[in-house]
Parts: sequence; C-alpha cells; structure tokens
Amino acid sequence: MNDQAADGGLRHSAWFYDAPGEYFAGIREFVQAGLASGEAVFVVVPGSHIPDDWLPGATDLTVADMTELGGNPARLIPALRAFTDRHQRHQVRYLGEPAWRGRSVAEFREIAKYESLLNQAFADADITALCAYNAAELSGTVIADAYGGHPTVCSHGREHANPQYRGAAVWPDSLTTPLLAPATARVLSYDGDLRPVRELVATVTGQAGLSPGRSTDLVIAASEVAANTLRHTSGGGVVRLWATDAEVLCQLEDTGYITDPLAGHWRPGSDLAGGQGLWLVNQVCDLAEIRSSESGTTIRLHMYRG
Repeated sequence: MNDQAADGGLRHSAWFYDAPGEYFAGIREFVQAGLASGEAVFVVVPGSHIPDDWLPGATDLTVADMTELGGNPARLIPALRAFTDRHQRHQVRYLGEPAWRGRSVAEFREIAKYESLLNQAFADADITALCAYNAAELSGTVIADAYGGHPTVCSHGREHANPQYRGAAVWPDSLTTPLLAPATARVLSYDGDLRPVRELVATVTGQAGLSPGRSTDLVIAASEVAANTLRHTSGGGVVRLWATDAEVLCQLEDTGYITDPLAGHWRPGSDLAGGQGLWLVNQVCDLAEIRSSESGTTIRLHMYRG
C-alpha cells in the first residue's frame, strides 16, 4: 500500500477504511513494507487503535498516541519534522489517524488545515504519508475535507490519483469562514499596556473554574498573541473571552496579516527575536485557530475544562 516513489518527494495519501479488520491489516501491511525496505516508520494513531500483534520491536519503528501528540493538530507537523531530522539517512514512512468520532467541529477544521499544510511543509521530503479515516463513522464533511487535502487516495490496497484534491495552497471552505464571537463575550481593546489583557483572561478563566496551571497557560498564550499585535501593527487589537460548558475561549483580533501559512507549525530558532509566539501558543493551548488576510487577523485560543 502506497509504496515510496523512486524519484523521492512527498507521497501523501488518504486511506478510507470501513471495518476494524481492514484497518488493522492495512496498518500491518504499511508498517511491514516500510521496515522491509529500510525506511524509518512513524505511526501515530489513537492509543486504543494501536494493534498489539504487529510490533516487531524494530529500532526504526516509532509509535505514538494521536490523542496525546495530535490532540492539537498543529503539533503534528513539528513532530514529523523532528522525526525526519532524527532519520536523515532514511526515507520516512508515516501513518497518522488525526480524526475520530467525538472530536469537536473546531478540531476537525484544524485537521483539514494540517492535511493541507503537510503538502507544503514536506513537498520535497522523502516521506510516504498515509492518513487513515474511518469512513463508516466520520461525517460527510470530514470525509470531503480529507479528500480535498490528499493528492492520492488508497482503497483496496491500491493507490490512485485523487480528482477531488484541492491543491497544496487551497483551503477548504471551513477555513475561510470568519470566526465570530458571541455577543455575550467579554470585550477589551488593547494598545500598549498588556496588563489589562492578562487580568481579564485570568478573571474569566478563574470564574470558569480552570485549574491555576491551565489558567496561567491561557494568560501566557493570550499575552504572546497580544504582544505580536503591538510588535507588528500600529492600531492595537481587541480581545474577546467567553466560556462554554466544555471550554474557555479567548479570541484576539488585529489589523495584521500573517503571510506564512506555516506560522506556529515550525519551531523557530532560539535566536529569532519575537518568533516564539505562535509556536508557544500551540504548545500550551488545546487548540488555536488562525484566520488571516489583508483585512486582518483573528486568532481563537481554546482551553478545555477537562
């Protein structure tokens, strides 16, 4: 399934499966083919989906729990990059399952973004990437977005060109819809002094019952985004906060334009002044959504109550 191209470069395929037997057989085939050809294999699937009968203990095989590593999908590209850096003398084979029933609508949006960005981030890398989707359980919207983000599709053990592929730089409609805050959100404008921003975030998270550690993380993330506003724009910004039964949301808006679609998905160098903001946000928040154009930028930070 999805054998490595002779001429190198990224091979990025969607695999739509319907039954557990097909799923576990497909994983076993993909992994064993990679190990047999001397590739470094990286498998990231939900912990409950990790088979217990195909792990040969090979040194070139790494397995991770997607619910932990990819809970925030923005952490997946850095993880794959770190894996390829550790195995520079090998071609890499990656199998990931980022979507499962029970994920939030916002998480599914970020999965679609991750799949699109993967095509840009590793366009020239010697990586065979197979992304598993449970066609029997996931919604039609999620499946459609998955089709749009993959140049090829695997079915019945064979790979074929995907006529529904959008292209590497084309977002699905779900990522072009504005992020609108509810009318009940707490609102604060900022321009210079970030102490009121930090105080408001601390107040709302405290009232929502977030633990002190998670409250501090959201304060740090909001402060980083607001500091970017002051660093890169001249008009200040607006922060909006609200809570639901499931999470606390902090949305920051300004007139800036983030031109790099991979911002926050690469770990910046330690010598890059001011470059840690969006990277840090994705490390401490459960999810971060970014919408940016010449009209301005909106960044929505999610911190779950659980």
